Amino acid sequence: MAGAAEERGPGPAEGEQRQEQHVACQVFPERLAEGKPGQGFLSSFFNNNRKCQLMLLKTLETSSRMLGRALRSPLGLSTPIQENLCAITNQRVYRPLLEQDPYVKLLLDAMKHSGCAVNKERHFSCEDCNGNVSGGFDASTSQIVLCQNNIRNQSHMNRVVTHELIHAFDHCRAHVNWFTDLRHLACSEVRAANLSGDCSLVNEIFRLHFGLKQHHQTCVRDRAILSILAVRNISKEVAQKAVDEVFESCFNDHEPFGRIPHNKTYARYAHRDFQNRDRYYANI
Repeated sequence: MAGAAEERGPGPAEGEQRQEQHVACQVFPERLAEGKPGQGFLSSFFNNNRKCQLMLLKTLETSSRMLGRALRSPLGLSTPIQENLCAITNQRVYRPLLEQDPYVKLLLDAMKHSGCAVNKERHFSCEDCNGNVSGGFDASTSQIVLCQNNIRNQSHMNRVVTHELIHAFDHCRAHVNWFTDLRHLACSEVRAANLSGDCSLVNEIFRLHFGLKQHHQTCVRDRAILSILAVRNISKEVAQKAVDEVFESCFNDHEPFGRIPHNKTYARYAHRDFQNRDRYYANI
């Protein structure tokens, strides 16, 4: 569902493939032996895996104490390697009391409210991935895969987790036929591109994409099409047709945000409104 991916069938031009893209449900379309490292790449694998775990923890948690526990061995004792890693990543990852990403916070609360509480150990997996994929939602296992060899920094991790949690939320709240109904996949990709911040002004500037009239809608449509092409061996015309058929209704489906969260401020307002809505219905 989320990630940067090279094409496995007909799709966007080579220049578009190099841009960060977000990919869809059973995602890659295959996982590399469930994330096990390839021979000769053990060192880079474990370094990437630890970095991925740390960034994921920062995305999901607010407590520095929890991060400290994650860096300890099963016996509760820090190893020299872990201590060095903590020192190296201190400036980027290990900052006490950092505020949790508001997009992720709302989605985690919404998943729990819908009866699909998310567990870090069960529902997230840091793995090496083919091509330029950044992550995906594996509907067959209800697991979010984070591509440790391709996620570049903390903000990238936050966007990928947010994108994938939107797919997980859709999987939880509706009977989504990820593999048999292309329109279902297209709808979730439209929603993920629209609500995750993929099409924020800052991201579009970095992609050198500019526009005035309905630029956000254009970005959402384009990102959804690219995501479908990354995981389905279909023509671009077929992907465009599927997105066009569902675009209006799915673009206007803002659950659980209740609005398009164009930035973190909007996401915080959306989370506040979600909590108030929950309290309101609880008292009826």
